[in-house]
Amino acid sequence: MSIETTADATAAKSGSAATDRFRESGKTSTAEVSVERVSMLAGKLIQAANDIVLEERVSYDEFNALKAWLIKVGEDGEWPLFLDVWLEHSVEEVATDHREGNKGSIEGPYYIPDAPSQDSPATISMREDEDGTPLLFQGQVRSTDGSALPNAKVELWHADSAGFYSQFAPGLPEWNLRGTFIADAEGNFQINTMQPAPYQIPTDGACGQLIAAAGWHAWRPAHLHLKVSAPGYELLTAQLYFPGDPHNDDDIATAVKPELLLDPKPAASGTGVEVDYDFVLDPVQK
Repeated sequence: MSIETTADATAAKSGSAATDRFRESGKTSTAEVSVERVSMLAGKLIQAANDIVLEERVSYDEFNALKAWLIKVGEDGEWPLFLDVWLEHSVEEVATDHREGNKGSIEGPYYIPDAPSQDSPATISMREDEDGTPLLFQGQVRSTDGSALPNAKVELWHADSAGFYSQFAPGLPEWNLRGTFIADAEGNFQINTMQPAPYQIPTDGACGQLIAAAGWHAWRPAHLHLKVSAPGYELLTAQLYFPGDPHNDDDIATAVKPELLLDPKPAASGTGVEVDYDFVLDPVQK
C-alpha cells in the first residue's frame, strides 16, 4: 500500500478537491435572478470579450489557444481557484461595502465547514511536530454599538509552513490547522496555532500555465482565514496578513487591505508571537 505525502500534491488533485467541495457546499443552487438581469450581465461579459478581440486584433491562433486553455481549466478542476484568485475580491467588495464593522476579504477555495469545535481558550488541531512559529491569536467579538457578543463563533483555517491546506493535499491529518472556537461570555477568544508562511497557488495546472505565459508570479502573502459569526449579525469572512511580507503589495489574489494587517509581538509566554485583533460585526439588515 502506498502512502501519499504532500510531495505528491498536484494542482489537478487540489483543483479537483476544490471543485468537489464547491459542489457539496450548496452554493451551486440556481440564483433567483430575473431574465432581464441575466441578459444584462451575460451581455456585458460577452460584449467586453468581443471588445478585447476587436481592440487588440486577436488572431485565430490566440483564440484557439484560449479555447484549449479554458478546456484545461475545467479538466484540472481549477475554476474555483481561477475565480477565487482573480474575481472574488471584487464580488466581496460589492457584497460588504455597506458595512460599518470590520473589513472582510475573500473566502478562497479551501474552506471546509463544520471543523471541530472547542470553547476558548483552545489550541487548533495540529501535528505533534507541526513546523513553524507558535502564534497566539486573541481578541474580542463586538457589535457595531460596542457591546460584546457572547459565545460568538470564530472559525479559523490556514496553510501549514509548506503552503498546504488539509483536505486539499495528501498526507495531512483531516482537520490539520482547522477549527471552530466559541468565545466566552464577553466575546473574548484565545487560539493557539502556528504562524503560516507565504505560498504559491498551484502552478502545475491551467492557472499556473496562465501565470507562466503572462509572466506573473503565483505568490500569496502569509495569511489566516477566518469566519466570525453571532446570531442576528452578518457573517464576517476575512483574511488577516502579517507586516513585512514581500507579497502584501502584489498579492496575486488582490485581497490585502490595510485594515487586515496584524501587529505580532513577542508572546508573553516567551515562546513564539501573539497578536490581538478584535472583530466588529454588523447587525443583519432588515
